[in-house]
Amino acid sequence: MNRIEGVILDWAGTAVDFGCFAPVNVFVDIFSQAGMEVTMEEARAPMGMLKIDHIRAMLSMPRISALWKDKYGRDFSEEDVNRLYAEFEPALMASLSEYTDPIPGVIETVEALRANGLKIGSTTGYTRSMMDVVAKGAREKGYFPDHLVTPDETGSYGRPYPYMIFRNMEHLKLSASWKVVKAGDTASDIQEGVQAGVWSVGVVIGSSEMGLSQEDYDRLSPAERAEAMERTRRAFLANGADFTIDTLAELPALIGTINHMLAKGKRPGQAQQLQTAEL
Repeated sequence: MNRIEGVILDWAGTAVDFGCFAPVNVFVDIFSQAGMEVTMEEARAPMGMLKIDHIRAMLSMPRISALWKDKYGRDFSEEDVNRLYAEFEPALMASLSEYTDPIPGVIETVEALRANGLKIGSTTGYTRSMMDVVAKGAREKGYFPDHLVTPDETGSYGRPYPYMIFRNMEHLKLSASWKVVKAGDTASDIQEGVQAGVWSVGVVIGSSEMGLSQEDYDRLSPAERAEAMERTRRAFLANGADFTIDTLAELPALIGTINHMLAKGKRPGQAQQLQTAEL
């Protein structure tokens, strides 16, 4: 039957840690300790990637690369990447347990998806040791997927490579990529889904792409909120998302729409013209 069989969710910024603040603050700190101030936007841009790849991506940004060369008189090296990561990992681990709260509505949404017979997988930019902390804290608060794959299980080939999605599909016995939905909150999440050939969905509110805490989001005026949401949607669509949704709570209804599209022979990559407001 041509129906969605499984959903693969990102973790920070999608299922837990509204705004994805656990890693971004540490990235800003380690670069500051190296003698250069980076912006929150620069720290967030590669979000969702394996964290050592994230550091490498930041160092490759023209402005940061120029700052590095001005300070050290040379281009950055892999030794520099490894040294920054050696500072990043323990700093993140020290605070990670404080960022495991499920985003409002996620637990109920996952229960609804399971009630409809869907399997729940997950991928992440965190390592296995980081996810041991996050998954334990989230489970204690009621959130747990059926399976978790980290870049440690794919030879450190994280996003945008599709391999973590494929490992989920293998474990959960999902029969075809076009019967799978990947939902996430970063450009690399969307790219991962596109590369895997699954339906790619960007989750707007609480996303790293939006970059706001729950408190900051709640303080926005209606006009400011609409602008932030539209900007985030455009970013997801520009990276190839099939759909965007405001919150994960909209996912069960969206899957119903996708099932109708599958019945008509549609496949991932053919849906971008349909927006959430039209569903």
